[in-house]
Amino acid sequence: MSGTVLSVSHSTEYRYSTRVELAHHIAHLTPRCDDHQRLEQCELSIDPPPNELRNGIDAFGNTRSFFSFYAPHERLRVQACSRLRMLDRADELDPSASPDWEAVRDSLQYRAGTPFVPASEFVFASPYVPRDRELAQYARACFEPGRPLIEAAIDLMHRVHADFRYRPASTEVSTPLLQAFRARTGVCQDFSHVMIGCLRSIGLSARYVSGYLVSGGAPDRPRPVGAEASHAWVSVFCPMLGWVDLDATNDAIPERHHVTVALGRDYGDVAPLRGVIRGGAEHELIVAVRVSELSASDQRGGGNEDGTPGG
Repeated sequence: MSGTVLSVSHSTEYRYSTRVELAHHIAHLTPRCDDHQRLEQCELSIDPPPNELRNGIDAFGNTRSFFSFYAPHERLRVQACSRLRMLDRADELDPSASPDWEAVRDSLQYRAGTPFVPASEFVFASPYVPRDRELAQYARACFEPGRPLIEAAIDLMHRVHADFRYRPASTEVSTPLLQAFRARTGVCQDFSHVMIGCLRSIGLSARYVSGYLVSGGAPDRPRPVGAEASHAWVSVFCPMLGWVDLDATNDAIPERHHVTVALGRDYGDVAPLRGVIRGGAEHELIVAVRVSELSASDQRGGGNEDGTPGG
């Protein structure tokens, strides 16, 4: 099978100032497998070893890992190493050929006696993404009457990218969407939440995508914003095309160099690692992400320089 082979290493370490006596964690660290992305291998390493560990599938089809500790510990390190084969999209996207956005909006509204459209679940507000008149007004500049949905959505992506400044550490997970929207600054999570809020506020279905970007860019390709960290982008629903991904942070339509890990309503559904602990007091967090393209020799070998299993 042809395609681009990528290795992913995502390490998260917590160093606690006092011992943690009890802890329960949930992780979304296993990449998805779909028509464009084939997961060939994934290994989750946890130190210290948990007392309980199990995997399951959540309501959005993501792999979710649960693990618990009943013994005291002063640090926690979780590393996910994956290998994926990235394939081209089946068809070249023609934004102008998509249906007009108002027809799609109307098809997502509930009507008695009509078939249920699963994508309509992503029209509603979610914990991190409200529907708001201010967001709708911002979107309307791109969504003119009768305009093709994907053409307008790409225009909205261009506008968010141009109007907002990417600034690391300028916001936190808890920063309200409207605060980031009015400040016109944030990180990839904010760019994505703003765009999702705009789309939902005019009645369209949009979901949050968490994943990674290839760390090293080719000489003729600029280095993407958000590499060497967890990344996020948006997926908008179009009846003819299914879900179409758009990366407002990089003003790009994701292809082989975007690795999808999980899908949800917003960040809260797909956080890479979260949990509840007793003890710990203050903590230091260290995160390291590395995504690289494997050469033919790396694919045949037994391992990679970053420690990701190979072959």
